Amino acid sequence: MALGFIQVGVTSWASLIALLIGAGIPGMAGLAVLRASPTRKALARIEALREQTLHSEIIRLASQRGGKLTAVEVVAELAIPVDEAHATLDELARTQVAELEVTDSGALVYDFPDVRLLGEKSTARGILDA
Repeated sequence: MALGFIQVGVTSWASLIALLIGAGIPGMAGLAVLRASPTRKALARIEALREQTLHSEIIRLASQRGGKLTAVEVVAELAIPVDEAHATLDELARTQVAELEVTDSGALVYDFPDVRLLGEKSTARGILDA
């Protein structure tokens, strides 16, 4: 639209205002939308925050369930896909937040030892006092 105005030759104030309304304002609005779209860096931060929140929710759930969880419990409580629950629990086990156990029937159980020991924190002593 702006090219059409340039080719015709803008000679009056009315034409300049029409150019501003017809091309300038929509063009600026389009640029504002493009600048507001999330960047890769922002998307990475959002994903990291989502992962941290998921880890936190799983640990909270473990504290409610006596320090032990299965993937099925995580799926039922947090409404996430089964493969995401397994991957997240495996990540917590890999980083030693949880330990992987197997029942006699072969079910995988994730044990959170620090969560189980939270009740003992009131009896804690200094390291040199032990």
